Amino acid sequence: MSLKKTNTVLAAALVLFILWFGTEFVLSPETTAPGFGLPSWPSGDGGGFLVVKGIRDVVLALVLGVLLVTGHRRALGRVLLVEALAAYGDMATVLAHHGSAAAALGIHGLTATVMTANGLLMMRETRQAAAAPVAPAPQPG
Repeated sequence: MSLKKTNTVLAAALVLFILWFGTEFVLSPETTAPGFGLPSWPSGDGGGFLVVKGIRDVVLALVLGVLLVTGHRRALGRVLLVEALAAYGDMATVLAHHGSAAAALGIHGLTATVMTANGLLMMRETRQAAAAPVAPAPQPG
């Protein structure tokens, strides 16, 4: 499989995974939340923060999806690298709050690492196109 195809499949899988996970948090936060890895969850009015997390994930996925579908592959690589910070942040949050190390590393850390790898591969794939010289515009005259 070519690098471009591998990158496309991996990026599409990430978009679908993040979109699914975010949608689950929006539609049924109380049943999805325990899988996040934290030892306790907000109750009462604090439960709204779970929906906020879901909306964040849906938006992150949509940004990636738009870049993938429109063919902005270099921008997609850059955004994958930046958005991986959200997943690394989730991992650090779970670990800092004495949550499940398995969830922190196996869900958030793995997702962030796959996003980083996909972003770097996407940047490598598009490196030649970005480095190609641009022909000067014809001068009137």
